[in-house]
Amino acid sequence: MEEAAEERAAAPVAAEFEDAAENGTEGEEGGSAPAAEEDAAAAAAAYSWPELRFDLPPRRRYHFADQFRSPCSSSSAGNFLKGVKWSPDGSSFLTSSDDNSLRMFYLPEDAYSAAAEHTAEAAVGGQDSYGASLQVNEGEPVYDFCWYPYMSVSDPATCVFASTSRDHPIHLWDATTGELRCTYRAYDAMDEITAALSISFNSTGSKLFAGYNKAIRVFDVHRPGRDFEQYSLLKGGEGPTGIISSISFSPQNGMLAVGSYSQTTAVYAEGNMEPLYVLHGQLGGVTQVLFSKDGNYLYTGGRKDPYILCWDIRNTVDIVYKLYRSCDTTNQRVQFDIEPCGKHLATGGQDGMVHIYDLQGGQWVTGFQAAADTVNGFSFHPYLPLATTSSGHRRFGMEDEFEEESSLAGVCQCSRLQAFVMRLCCLNGRFSHFIIYFAHLGDENCCSVWKFSCSQES
Repeated sequence: MEEAAEERAAAPVAAEFEDAAENGTEGEEGGSAPAAEEDAAAAAAAYSWPELRFDLPPRRRYHFADQFRSPCSSSSAGNFLKGVKWSPDGSSFLTSSDDNSLRMFYLPEDAYSAAAEHTAEAAVGGQDSYGASLQVNEGEPVYDFCWYPYMSVSDPATCVFASTSRDHPIHLWDATTGELRCTYRAYDAMDEITAALSISFNSTGSKLFAGYNKAIRVFDVHRPGRDFEQYSLLKGGEGPTGIISSISFSPQNGMLAVGSYSQTTAVYAEGNMEPLYVLHGQLGGVTQVLFSKDGNYLYTGGRKDPYILCWDIRNTVDIVYKLYRSCDTTNQRVQFDIEPCGKHLATGGQDGMVHIYDLQGGQWVTGFQAAADTVNGFSFHPYLPLATTSSGHRRFGMEDEFEEESSLAGVCQCSRLQAFVMRLCCLNGRFSHFIIYFAHLGDENCCSVWKFSCSQES
């Protein structure tokens, strides 16, 4: 009864998606599709993608920290961010944090103006630049989240994002109201709900792919509920044997890549899930896979693995090159992203740095200090010279212990924090990094929007 009621409630949602699809097909039947394609091509040709200048350090445009530390539950004192993603239309970005919440922040109108270049840099340690426009609370830790690929704030029917959390089905959320639109449910052999560990819409937005243990389940976006197609990834005995942790679709050639905690990455044909390649070489479980903008290269990163590997899909015999990042001692997923022009890749790390590489040959270009703790999320804006970072990691009360010891000695708050950082650096044998960490103290468990200089401005 509950399932039937839920599917009836989700019917209007499916109708909205179908209306959007019908609008596209009507154009094809009426002969206006070629004209629409020509207009889109002309608009793309007229628009000039910003050439980001990485020889100049970016400026922190907006900063958010307090709202991630506000006491909203008994465990919120140890809350930290786990990732961030821009919406496809660039109007907002979505964060995931350890308090089982997803927060959406709209980009202010002043960010689009030319005067934004002369605005003062956002202060660290003060009040947040502005509050979240929307907060969605899951019942358990969030495993993964993704935007609908054709999301546009001008079309409310497309303003949705999906999330998956422990012991829960996949949820499709309304990005304007925060209401749950519908769910996509998978069941195991005991007829119990099993949670997806990774999710991603395909390039057309008609299917939702979900990663499970040794399997991929594909849901029709227009049909919420428990209907899905299941594909075992053990065909031929060479596929991934562990949990599917990441899914990425090629923008050009109809392929998708899946990363597994078994340290392997596999590439499949999207239409029939026929296995094409199996890639080995990651030192840890694969946590992210990402195709290049032209679809010819695939980038993979792993847990406790300090290298992002570059693979040529046309010749997968050898690794093309490796990109270094500092994440060899953290269990966190550390995200990386490719700029809209497709020429550079940026990645975070546990040293608080963001490293940027030239994808032409894998050379390191520059880096900047984004936070005082692990930068686990990085995302380029789809068309503006902006990027956003998220940082944080789980703490186990060591700071409180040091503060209590220092307070007994009558030391001021600043000295207590200084003593804590100094002692940690000495314990780790990295006293030379004390100045860097102390300079950024307070810049932890935070999210920032960065403004890059671009060639048009110069």
